[in-house]
Amino acid sequence: MKRASGILMHITSLPGDFGIGTFGQEAYEFIDFLVETKQTYWQILPLTTTSYGDSPYQSFSAVAGNTNLIDFAKLVEAGYLSQSDLEGVTFSHRDDQVDYALLFETRRPILEKAVANFLASTEGSQQLGAFETEQSSWLQDYAEFMSLKEHFGLKALQEWDDEKAIYRDQDSLTAYREQLAEAILYHKVTQLFFFQQWQELKAYANANGIAIIGDMPIYVSADSVEVWTQPELFKLDSAKKPVCIAGCPPDDFSDVGQLWGNPIYNWDYHAETGYKWWIYRIQESFKLYDYLRIDHFKGFSDFWEIPAGEETAKNGKWVSGPGIALFDAIKSELGELPIIAEDLGYVDDKAKKLLADAAFPGMKILEFGFYDVTGHSIDIPHVYTQNSVAYVGTHDNEVANGWYENLDKEQQDFVNAYTHRKEGESITQTMLRTLFATVSNTAIASMQDVLDLPAESRMNIPNTLGGNWSWRMTKDDLKPSQKDYLLTLTELYQRGNEDDNN
Repeated sequence: MKRASGILMHITSLPGDFGIGTFGQEAYEFIDFLVETKQTYWQILPLTTTSYGDSPYQSFSAVAGNTNLIDFAKLVEAGYLSQSDLEGVTFSHRDDQVDYALLFETRRPILEKAVANFLASTEGSQQLGAFETEQSSWLQDYAEFMSLKEHFGLKALQEWDDEKAIYRDQDSLTAYREQLAEAILYHKVTQLFFFQQWQELKAYANANGIAIIGDMPIYVSADSVEVWTQPELFKLDSAKKPVCIAGCPPDDFSDVGQLWGNPIYNWDYHAETGYKWWIYRIQESFKLYDYLRIDHFKGFSDFWEIPAGEETAKNGKWVSGPGIALFDAIKSELGELPIIAEDLGYVDDKAKKLLADAAFPGMKILEFGFYDVTGHSIDIPHVYTQNSVAYVGTHDNEVANGWYENLDKEQQDFVNAYTHRKEGESITQTMLRTLFATVSNTAIASMQDVLDLPAESRMNIPNTLGGNWSWRMTKDDLKPSQKDYLLTLTELYQRGNEDDNN
């Protein structure tokens, strides 16, 4: 990765009229903002579906898209909705927050109208047929899974009322396909809307010199189409329930560790198949993104395995992962790929060796570097390397204002001295200046810090359920002075995108 910079902000956090950020006009305007400030990258969170808890890291599918991101105005332009379909509908009660429960109620009827009008149009059946062919590796299974899930009252796969459906009895599935035909079509067409709108937006970004950094969670949900259709990929019992689950051990941030609940992979099976599913998953990811950040990279060297049924992550154990064999297989099949490794948290020598062997850039978090006032932290900026991606903080960390407020006086003094903080300079300006000055080839600023927002704008608090993933930028948040400061830093520290489009 060349010396450059970009902004981290998920699609859901964009402003707009439909209660959540979408692939609509505001997304195109955000790309224009990136171009104006000479950025190179737009980093987003996973685009896959969200489930209970609204986390993009807990999805019903490793491939299917989040239909909350479909823009209604674009469906009006396409003729599948009329403006009257949107009138009188309440999508949110606050411009700066996503109300997922409200959207769950209000979006579906509108999308059902759009699907019906699409299917009634002359081009609908032709477009759907082509889409079904293009996405044949996953679309039918996903549409059936979601239709059955809704049929069984949105219960998790393992709790469905019909065991034959859980175990994919073919006679039972044939009957359900006929019974749920309308719902299956709905899920197929809304996926078509998602992929059409995203590919148009990505094409606009790329044409303007902006590359998309996407995000791939290491694990998939126990309540997912992959567990339903390919249980051999995971360590499951005969009822497709995980026998062990993923998480991370107790650390300085949590006395009980983190209990994620995802099923652990059957790595022996993956090795026997030449990591075929992983190659497929990476390949599908690069159809969506230009660069790919792989979450929890340490899990490929070794991972924390917790027996199913445990209430905390304390009683887990470290188990060896696939190591470099996985990435050698991916490289052999797909060639060199622009992958970023999320190597945060507990990183031992084994994880460091895997990162070195894979030669992917790792991540550095400025906030982590200042807790130790001796300056000996592995995250202190003066020890960064060029082959890294630096952040003030990620979606899992506090925004700069909240982080600084929670430091003690000695730590704050250390931050101010180390960064040569100037009189009258806000802490967000200080941290952004320090970020852009690092030797790391890539600097990614969170949009909350660019906007100098308070602690309440944090995106996620790990190991908590509820109240996360809801922050949104409002239309009036971005001030000309903030845009000017970002451009100044980008040019001063030689990170400007000098593409002809700028």
